Amino acid sequence: MRAKVAQTHSKLRDMSEPKTLAEVLAALPDEERIILVMHYLRSMPPSEIAQKLGVPERSVSAVIAIGKARLSKTLGL
Repeated sequence: MRAKVAQTHSKLRDMSEPKTLAEVLAALPDEERIILVMHYLRSMPPSEIAQKLGVPERSVSAVIAIGKARLSKTLGL
């Protein structure tokens, strides 16, 4: 069992996919990364993000939902 776990960890390390949250965020499209950082790391509500970026609040909310799903899938959460 331990050998299988070690082998899995080795395969994960060898993969070229991002491994940390910072790497995953850096791999996102600019718009998505900016909105997710503003929302999750700066604790800004969608309305404030929309106002600052000059875009509809619904668009910001959609990007947050899509981005959250993408992060969860990529990070295996």
